[in-house]
Amino acid sequence: MKIISFGITKDITGSLLLDFNMGENPVSIADLKEGLFNKYPKLRGLSTLSIAVNNKYATNETIVHNQDEVALIPPVSGG
Repeated sequence: MKIISFGITKDITGSLLLDFNMGENPVSIADLKEGLFNKYPKLRGLSTLSIAVNNKYATNETIVHNQDEVALIPPVSGG
C-alpha cells in the first residue's frame, strides 16, 4: 500500500512516500501500526500517531486494503 508520511514521521521513515506491504489480505489499522512500529521503532515513541485512509481519519478497527492510500499524521502543535 502507498503510505504518505508527514512531519516527524517523514524524518523517522526517511521518505515522504512509502510502499509498505502487509500481505494480500486486508488488515486493521492496529495491525498496520504494529507493522510500522516493527519496521520504524521510533514511531512508537510519538505521543500520538493519527492515520487517515483515503483522506478520512481512521480508528484502530478500520480495515485497510493494499490499494488504499494511507497517511501518517504526527502530533500537531498549535501556536
